[in-house]
Amino acid sequence: MSCHDTTPWAIPEPILNVTLGKLLTTPSRLLKLIIPLTTLDKNSDRKDIEPLALLVHPQQPLSYLERLIQSELPTIRTARGEEKVPAVHFRAEDSPQDEIMPPKRQPENEDEETDLEESKFDGKTERTGKLNRKKETTDVAKEERGLGEGSVESYSGLGREGPDSKDGDDPTFVRWSPSTEIGDFIRDAARGKEFTVEIEGAPEQIRIGVPSFNDRTHYLRQRLRKTSSKIMDMARIKRECDMAAHKGAQRVAMGGAGLLVGYWYVVYRLTFETDLGWDTMEPVTYLVGLSTLICGYLWFLYHNREVSYRAALNLTISRRQTKLYQAKGFNLHQWEQLIEEGNTLRKEIKQVAAEYDVEWDETADEKHEVVREALKKERDKKEKDKGKEDEKDGD
Repeated sequence: MSCHDTTPWAIPEPILNVTLGKLLTTPSRLLKLIIPLTTLDKNSDRKDIEPLALLVHPQQPLSYLERLIQSELPTIRTARGEEKVPAVHFRAEDSPQDEIMPPKRQPENEDEETDLEESKFDGKTERTGKLNRKKETTDVAKEERGLGEGSVESYSGLGREGPDSKDGDDPTFVRWSPSTEIGDFIRDAARGKEFTVEIEGAPEQIRIGVPSFNDRTHYLRQRLRKTSSKIMDMARIKRECDMAAHKGAQRVAMGGAGLLVGYWYVVYRLTFETDLGWDTMEPVTYLVGLSTLICGYLWFLYHNREVSYRAALNLTISRRQTKLYQAKGFNLHQWEQLIEEGNTLRKEIKQVAAEYDVEWDETADEKHEVVREALKKERDKKEKDKGKEDEKDGD
């Protein structure tokens, strides 16, 4: 057979790596775990081993994931010949500050008696001991305690993107309780680059890379960028319409002020420069003013608004805005949905950032100042409305 023979039986099949798995994020906010099962390792070519894909939610406990894996595993035999389901354990990389070290013992001093203080009583020298013995004992006790007095846990959120260990030694792993939520387990495991799945009867542990903050929020940030682009395109049209509506409302307000000035001038001329005089104009002005007050009150009642200049101005602006939106083809309902979606995505990313204890630069994903202002304006509005509702409930 030629060395260049390319028949199928001459090409070696790729061997599946049975000690490495993957933990991926999905657009549906679930986590996709791809894990090769290695409980039975009878064949050298490992043709019977296939990767298993599992979808889990970050708020589900590790026991749920354990049962999913166990349902796919064959039973094993114990030393007594009984069949049982293999146990599954999850281990995360331990940090140096979590290590429990034995207390440091002080070396015994053979010449302990030589450190005793001496005092003279009636011409005789006697050893009385150290007066500050209690303080030294306390200091020694503190030193012996060492780690274990409590400290502040720190997280990096780098996960698989983190640096390798400086010493090149394999990190130590700690087994986690099955009642722990998957999201909390991943957050703690993100201090290292991987966590392990230990299956009873398997020749080796399965190492799985830990998703970093960027991995966990990849699809969320991608959706936020798309939403921000749509908001930015619509924000230009909305800003033009809003500015035109405000200018129109200002012109209406200035027109009302002009009418009042003209009314005052007419009353002045008719009162002092004509034969009508004040006796005739007094009841006229009274009736005109009272009629204006009644008509204005009825107008506010009809439109269900509070009696104020600001309410009338806002109504005028909103009507003008509606007409301009229709003329420009601006979909107000779509705009409100995009703003709500953007704030929801932003909130979810903030929650993941808080879990990983990292600072998220939202300006890179929100892209433009117009988008940030639009999202912030809606958040402030909701907080204000919520504060008013709380005040009403309190009253």
